[in-house]
Amino acid sequence: MKDEGFDFRNLMMALILCTGVLLVWQVTYEMPKRKQLQQVMAETQKREAVEKTQRMRANRAAAAGDEEAVPATREGRLALSPRLPIDSPRVHGSIALRGARFDDLTLSAYRQALDKTSPPVILLSPSGGADANFAQFGWLAAEKGVKLPDDRTLWKADRDILRPGEPVTLTWDNGEGQLFSLIIALDSHYMFSVTKKVENRGKTAVTLSPYSLINRAHVEPAGKTAMIVHQGPIGVFGGALVETDYASLREETKRTVEDTAAWLGFSDKYWLTALVPDMDARLTANFSYYRQKNIDRYQADMLGSSLTVEPGQSAEVSMRMFAGAKEMRPLDAYAEGGLGAQNARSIPLFDRAVDLGTLYFLTKPMLWLLAYFFEHTGNFGIAILLLTVAVKLLMYPLANKAYHATTQMRDLQPEMVRIRERVGNDKVRMNQEIMSLYRREKVNPASGCLPVLVQIPVFLALYKVLMVAIEMRHAPFFAWIHDLSAPDPSNFFTLFGLIDWNPPALLHIGVLPILMTVTMAIQMKQQPKPADPVQAKIITYMPYIFLVIFASFPAGLVLYWVWSNILSIIQQMVITKRHHAAQQKRERKKAA
Repeated sequence: MKDEGFDFRNLMMALILCTGVLLVWQVTYEMPKRKQLQQVMAETQKREAVEKTQRMRANRAAAAGDEEAVPATREGRLALSPRLPIDSPRVHGSIALRGARFDDLTLSAYRQALDKTSPPVILLSPSGGADANFAQFGWLAAEKGVKLPDDRTLWKADRDILRPGEPVTLTWDNGEGQLFSLIIALDSHYMFSVTKKVENRGKTAVTLSPYSLINRAHVEPAGKTAMIVHQGPIGVFGGALVETDYASLREETKRTVEDTAAWLGFSDKYWLTALVPDMDARLTANFSYYRQKNIDRYQADMLGSSLTVEPGQSAEVSMRMFAGAKEMRPLDAYAEGGLGAQNARSIPLFDRAVDLGTLYFLTKPMLWLLAYFFEHTGNFGIAILLLTVAVKLLMYPLANKAYHATTQMRDLQPEMVRIRERVGNDKVRMNQEIMSLYRREKVNPASGCLPVLVQIPVFLALYKVLMVAIEMRHAPFFAWIHDLSAPDPSNFFTLFGLIDWNPPALLHIGVLPILMTVTMAIQMKQQPKPADPVQAKIITYMPYIFLVIFASFPAGLVLYWVWSNILSIIQQMVITKRHHAAQQKRERKKAA
């Protein structure tokens, strides 16, 4: 009885081994790296000068603005300041001339809902509300008495609108001998370039430190996505990607790194706002949390090294800001220095803003291949089907070996039952005869273990790709599937729309999850049944358990699973047919 279920136990062992490999990777590589980085961050935070901390806190309070008696609506808050319009193919909005804040930006190519009349996605919004999300650039003075621009400063623009290839210069004279300028440019994608300049026309030198910040209110991410895709503070320091969740930052209130930061900001599932400094500049980077007017506020900021500007001299510092969708091609191009301003530097690990997980070496090629199929078919569902075929072809030799072993084991089931009936409870003798049967029939019961072990990481990588690919957002397939990133909208318990009622979420089971269950059940029947009744029941009920679990998953992921099951069933049928044909041929030769 024990040995008849041996193949099933090998399958379970493969699953456990795969999980173990991933856990070992996390424990031996990822966790030590993160702990080491956290120790470095803690040490640098202790060494942080008290003066810098006080100056950044004062700046944060100024950046938050005077939020007393502000309008409740976003439109009302936008109207509080004269504005410089932004117009490009991918983004539009405006910059507040009072405070020179980037606080109004929408993404032209993406809508908030599937409906074509739905408004575009709003990425940046002015301070004063629960949707606040803005960026600001300025200077801090080392000594008192220097009048600096703040959130109330009214800047003058030399153009009426900001467009790609048409930079705008904002200027402000403090009336005390210093002229401040912000030269703002925008490329054809999502990258802003900001050059902060100060001209000292006074009689004494001034020492200033440049700062940049992104300040946002936040609603905690919820659902399955929050557990699968990183959403929160993110950055690259010392060549390592650092991801922090909002809950951890609320506990710590502040994280500081004094290093050459490549970039830092906030990541959502599909959107990113990030500051990108000059790669040569050493700076103090902070992630911080505070609460204002019952709203959680989070800030990512950078404070550069101080610059002394002598009378008659000037100084400038350049900075970039990404505000847009996490599309892989532009992110890769920025990472390689191929987009943005002329001679723009590469941005290390910028493509890692897309959370491709630990199996990056697998997920990245899959995402590229998926984008390639989508680009050439125009239908993301078809792209998923083609990617599944490509993965199946890649894994064909291993899967073929596993299926062949399964077929052999299933053919031996009757003989194994007879052995068990013949020897009774004599387990030693039963094991001996079972092993003798394996040797006589030239069957290795563990031959399917390695192929299964290799295929599991591939599935996990593909699962991750389908969860993070922005191309799947609001992408239709055919018939009733209008959004592959949302669950199947059909429902068996309403007879697929014939009954007008709204069942509870647990009873929302669509066509694709049902097809997945049917194909999975067929696959289970192709496998040799374990002798253990408990294991047999688990195998029987597993498709129905998956039905409930996957009913709420994105339709694109369920589509992949259904199509993968169908291909596996066909492959198993072909292998079984060939195996039996070869077996009959051998039997005819023996008879002859």
